[in-house]
Amino acid sequence: MILPLLDIAIVLLFICSTIFVGFWVSSRASKDMNSYFLGGNKLKWYMLGLSNASGMFDISGTMWLVYLLFVYGLSSIYIPWLWPTFNQIFLMVFLATWLRRSGVMTGAEWIIFRFGDDRGARLSNIIVVAFALVGVIGFLAYGFIGIGKFASVFFPWKLSEDPHMNDVYYGLIMTIITTFYIIKGGMFSVVFTEVFQFIVTTIASIGVGIVALHSVSPELLAAVVPPGWDSIAVNWNLNVDWAGRLDAANEKISADGYSLFAIFFMLMLFKGFLLSLAGPAPNYDMQRVLSTQSPRDAAKMSGFVTVVLMFPRYMLIAGLTVLALAFFMNDLRAMGSDVDFEQILPFVLKNYIPSGLLGLLIAGLLAAFMSNFAATVNAAPAYVVNDIYKRYINPNAEPKRYVHLSYVVSLLFIVIGVALGFFIPSVNTVLQWIVSGLYGGYTASNVLKWYWWRFNAYGYFWGMTVGIVLALSLAIPQANTAVAHALSVFGLELDKVDFIYAFPWLLVICLITCVTTSLITAPSDMEVLKKFYVKVRPWGFWGPVHQACLQDLPELAKNTNFLRDMVNVIVGIVWQTSLVAAPIFLVIQQYDKFCIAMAIAAAGALFLWKNWYRHLQDYPADIPPEMLKGTKDEHLVVKP
Repeated sequence: MILPLLDIAIVLLFICSTIFVGFWVSSRASKDMNSYFLGGNKLKWYMLGLSNASGMFDISGTMWLVYLLFVYGLSSIYIPWLWPTFNQIFLMVFLATWLRRSGVMTGAEWIIFRFGDDRGARLSNIIVVAFALVGVIGFLAYGFIGIGKFASVFFPWKLSEDPHMNDVYYGLIMTIITTFYIIKGGMFSVVFTEVFQFIVTTIASIGVGIVALHSVSPELLAAVVPPGWDSIAVNWNLNVDWAGRLDAANEKISADGYSLFAIFFMLMLFKGFLLSLAGPAPNYDMQRVLSTQSPRDAAKMSGFVTVVLMFPRYMLIAGLTVLALAFFMNDLRAMGSDVDFEQILPFVLKNYIPSGLLGLLIAGLLAAFMSNFAATVNAAPAYVVNDIYKRYINPNAEPKRYVHLSYVVSLLFIVIGVALGFFIPSVNTVLQWIVSGLYGGYTASNVLKWYWWRFNAYGYFWGMTVGIVLALSLAIPQANTAVAHALSVFGLELDKVDFIYAFPWLLVICLITCVTTSLITAPSDMEVLKKFYVKVRPWGFWGPVHQACLQDLPELAKNTNFLRDMVNVIVGIVWQTSLVAAPIFLVIQQYDKFCIAMAIAAAGALFLWKNWYRHLQDYPADIPPEMLKGTKDEHLVVKP
């Protein structure tokens, strides 16, 4: 497809504007590492919220969500819980506040804050760096694959006879363009460009939803989708049968392993709760939290993401899906069993979006890629430079030396992520490995670190190490097959170990490793634990540490907000889910269900305002002022 001149002009103007904005603010990032990686903690919470939302509005994820809604219908609104999407609710309610109180720059630096600086803590620091960097490479490959598939549809030049390599080359071109401003500008460039990109994407997304609403009648939609497609009810089996309509969709459902939907739903909920309790992984989401001006702002930023992201994103997803269902079914049937559902998005754009809006939407989706890619790249050098080079190699270098080294590290990880993308054919493949394999190995250690005082650095290190090794083994076909054969001892006859259903096994193995190694080694230094507890003030199993703190601080209060926080989390998940369902109901013109969803969202927002927002505080009122003296949060101490 050759884009009309108007659309080409819009896309080129957008790319040039993004690069200009990125370079325009880049001078503010070159002062020191805090400026480069955290924006000097001077960025407003709503700017960071828009930036975070833009980074989550990624093109690869949008392709995946369009495919999910197309194939699974409205039951698909639960499938992203695998990520899990409701981790933003946990961050909003309590974890963002706890994390920001640490005052650190990276997740690895947080480990030192939690466990101290002994041998075990240094090992844990290194393993967090390793996890973060493996995750960065995975996300870079994920974004690279998606943008390549997308761009190859719209740009007129055929760069290779091999379709996969054609996608790869286009991904390479877009990556190089994005790299221009990322490396130079750090967090300032990332945030400012992402805010600009989010505005463009939101306008385009709402426009697509409106086009679909006016182009496809409820009667036409009902004629092409199977019974139960528009139901959000959770049934034992997935009650969406495409037989006779699009057989390839049934084959996809079977391959994904989601047919027993009630079991899958419970697994998603279980996994989502545990992974959300672990807090954000050491990537761009954590960097946004740590970049806020205060712990209270961190919580507001996390809640704001849900408010600004869900409705426009699902207007786009629903709009593209409805247009594909109405007008693209014959083409999909003609593909037989070789349907690539990840191509639905670009094909719909190519054929059914009017000129002008098409250019704006392509620009918006390019913005989504650039946002996600930029945020991911910005996270990588923080770990290499701050947690390896500065800590172990050259702790007294000039600030600008650290910044310049960050340029080199960013470029190196872009090259590695792109190289990996050459060999991965599917967005879904890398996505399932990240959310189920890699994060399966991450969960146990990172839940225990918040809520159990006896969990020490050795437990963390070995739990994470075992988890990463197992996750990487699942990603290697030969190793995966070997594990599958080994499980036959237990009566499980498998050709391979599915990423999703491997999560409980990974969790149990890692949990046993964490608890055992913690109990057979000495506890963390009590003075380190006391500092962590007093400053962060988590709820959980911290009784011995609290008692030790009372010797010096007899008025120190426990965090007794567990029940309130859990109620807010449950209400928050319902609130978020209603904001996902509402735009879909709007686009498919089920206005009664749209009104119900919006009413639930409004009721949830009112409840959270009363039971969460009004209780927000930066630090507990009884925190000793000297603990924050000389830090960037010194001014946040509550005056008696």
